[in-house]
Amino acid sequence: MPTEEIMNYQIIGGDFPCVICDLNAEESMITEKGAMVWMTPNMEMETRGASIGTAFGRMFTGESIFQNVYTSRKYPGMIAFGSSFPGSIKAVTLQMGQSIVAQKRAFLASTPNVTLSTFFQKKGMSGFFSGEGFVMQQITGPGTVFLEIDGSECTYTLGKGEQLVVDTGNVAMIDSTCSIDVVSVKGIKNKLLGGEGFFNTVITGPGRVVLQTMPLSTMAAAVASCMPSRN
Repeated sequence: MPTEEIMNYQIIGGDFPCVICDLNAEESMITEKGAMVWMTPNMEMETRGASIGTAFGRMFTGESIFQNVYTSRKYPGMIAFGSSFPGSIKAVTLQMGQSIVAQKRAFLASTPNVTLSTFFQKKGMSGFFSGEGFVMQQITGPGTVFLEIDGSECTYTLGKGEQLVVDTGNVAMIDSTCSIDVVSVKGIKNKLLGGEGFFNTVITGPGRVVLQTMPLSTMAAAVASCMPSRN
């Protein structure tokens, strides 16, 4: 089955980018959040709920159980989706059954045949306490998906058995051919005084790894440290 394609799209902007999608009549796009920033009048929105199984996973991770579907009615239309945090937008085209795993905040919009499911890095308490990267999204084709990257993007391609150790929040996306695991930082002194947290993510190839330089959690911590304390 051929990959579902958007007729045309353009990613514009600097630190706060948006993607402008030109659709043929009756073509659709989906988004999980209020990402629409402008569109032509013939774009029709419909809010749909997730299935019971999917909804449970979304509630557990704090994600919305609803999706907005925008369809270009009667004639070609245009819709733009904007990022919610300084960074970039990455377009990924997926074949039938091909999957990627992304941070749960990364999904911006996609063509309608793309499916989303909850992905857990690792079973056990170490994974649960490892931070925002423990629960991620698995995104499966066919179709095109647009991802939000916090800060700048850095991409590595790992060979079979090659590994990369990453601070958990900096993992934006990996190919599903990669395996990921949560590991504890060695040494009590390193944990308590190193300032790097208690856990890291180890990614093992083969596959592509997309990292982000400034996750929202890091930005929030940096801003909080500069705020005056209240007596």
